[in-house]
Amino acid sequence: MPVTTVVFFADEEGACPLLVWLDRLPSKVQDKCIVRIERLAELGHELRRPEADFLRDGIYELRTSFQTVNYRMLYFFYQQMAVISHGLTKEKQVPAREINVAIRHRKLFETNPAKYTYEEPDHE
Repeated sequence: MPVTTVVFFADEEGACPLLVWLDRLPSKVQDKCIVRIERLAELGHELRRPEADFLRDGIYELRTSFQTVNYRMLYFFYQQMAVISHGLTKEKQVPAREINVAIRHRKLFETNPAKYTYEEPDHE
């Protein structure tokens, strides 16, 4: 049983920015990202570099790379959950605008966690 529950942020329309981003990545990169998410679930706040790092203002990054490309998934903690905001590809440091997106997502999530938690659609 994971120490930390990991959930994905959902926008106003119910779409998940992280999954939209992941779907565009090569399958090997998707697999590496999933491993990072699983490690976050196992270790929560204890996850450190090189797998994760604190950025600023309560925003953290899950870190992975493949063939010289750096992939990041930005997340924050809310109660006993880690909430993954979205993902990005970067060259140098994570751009401030991306951190600001994660901060906006955190503020929305804090207003209504149920509304802003991604739920898989029923396929019945």
